[in-house]
Amino acid sequence: MTDAQETAADSPLRTTGGGPPDDVESAPIPLLEPREGIPPVIADEDALAEMIAAFAAGSGPVAVDAERASGYRYGQRAYLVQLRREGAGSALIDPVACPDLSGLGEAISGVEWVLHAATQDLPCLREIGMIPTRLFDTELAGRLAGFPRVGLGAMVESVLGFVLEKGHSAVDWSTRPLPEPWLRYAALDVELLVDLRDALEKELDRQGKLEWARQEFDAIAGAEPAPPRKDPWRRTSGMHKVRRRRQMAVVRELWEARDRVAQRRDISPGKVLGDTAIVEAALSLPPNVHALAELNGFGHRMGRRQLEQWQAAVDRAKALPEAELPQPGQPVTGPPPPRAWADKDPVAAARLSAARAAVSALAEQLNMPQENLITPDTVRRVCWEPPATPDDESVAALLAGYGARPWQVEQVTPVLVAALATPAA
Repeated sequence: MTDAQETAADSPLRTTGGGPPDDVESAPIPLLEPREGIPPVIADEDALAEMIAAFAAGSGPVAVDAERASGYRYGQRAYLVQLRREGAGSALIDPVACPDLSGLGEAISGVEWVLHAATQDLPCLREIGMIPTRLFDTELAGRLAGFPRVGLGAMVESVLGFVLEKGHSAVDWSTRPLPEPWLRYAALDVELLVDLRDALEKELDRQGKLEWARQEFDAIAGAEPAPPRKDPWRRTSGMHKVRRRRQMAVVRELWEARDRVAQRRDISPGKVLGDTAIVEAALSLPPNVHALAELNGFGHRMGRRQLEQWQAAVDRAKALPEAELPQPGQPVTGPPPPRAWADKDPVAAARLSAARAAVSALAEQLNMPQENLITPDTVRRVCWEPPATPDDESVAALLAGYGARPWQVEQVTPVLVAALATPAA
C-alpha cells in the first residue's frame, strides 16, 4: 500500500470520528481567544497604508478571510476582510470605507495566501483588487487528507484542539457599526489559519498527497473568473414544475423585474420576491392584480404598487409572440442526463456504471471524496464519448483535455481504461 493509500486511522491527526475510551475522562477543549485582542476596524486610507506596510514587512503566509452579506444584500461583495501574518498580527478592514484594496493585494501578491474554502471568497476579493498568485486552501486540504468534517470550526477543533466561537456566520455583515461580538468572531477566523495550514501540510506530506494538493491550489489560483451565467432565471427554485413556454416566459419576466428592483435597492432578490411566488404566478397566469394577490407570496402585506409591477411583468410575458417565448431547455453541450443513457446507448450506460464503481472504490482507497478525485462530469464525458482505442495514453489525454490535474490523470486513468473495456450487460 502506498503512502497515499494509508487510511485516516493511521494518521497522527484526528481525521476520523471517535474520541477517548469511555473510561477515560477527557479534558474540555479550550475556547479560542484572540492573542492580541480584537483589532480596530480599518476604515480610512491612512490606517490602511500603515496596515499594508506592516503586512508587507511581515513573514510567512498570510491568512485571509472575507465576510459577505448573502441573503441580505444584492450580489456577493465583501463587507469585511480579515488578515493575519506573523510579525504583523491581525487586521480587520472595512471594504465599504476602503473599496480599493489593490495596494494591499500588490503588497502581499508574491506571498502564499491561506484561505478556507477559497473559491467562495476569491470572487469578492477580486472585486476589491485582491488576487493571490499562490494559495493554500485548508478546506480542500482537509478533503484530500480524508477529514470527514471540513468546516473551519471542525478542522480547528480536530487538528489544533481549540473551539471557535459560533453563531455569527450568517449575520448581516453590511451592518454598520459592526457589533463587537461579530468582530471577535471574524478575527478568530484567521487566528489559527496558518497553524492549521502547517499541520495539514505535514499530514498531506505524510499521506503522499502534498503534491496533489499543490496542483489543486495552483489550479484555483490560476482559474479565470467564471463568466456570467446564461439564462440565470432558469435556476429559479421549483422551475421543474414549469412546463409550458408561456409559463417559462412569466418566470423570466418576473425574475428579471425582481433582479432590477433588488439591484436598485441593494437587497437580496429573495427578500424582494420569493422563488415560490414566481413559480406560483407562472403556473396560474393570473389575469389581474386581484387574482395575483390571492397567490402564495403575494399576500396582504404587499402593497398595491408592488402588485401592479409584478402583474405588469406577467402581462408582458402573456403578450409575447410565440417566436419570442423561451425554449423548454438550454442547449445541451455535454452528455445527456445519466438516467437517459440506458435507452439512448446501453453500452455507454454499462461503461458509466463500471466507471462510477471503479472511481468510488479508488476514492475510498485513497480516503477522499469522489468529486475531489475526479469530477462526475468528467467521468460522464469520457464514458459517453470514449477514445476509439481506450488505452492509457488516449484516456490520459482526454482527462487532461477536460481539465483534470496531472495527479488525477495518473490515479484515474488505469481504472477508467478498465471500465471502458467493460462489455455491455
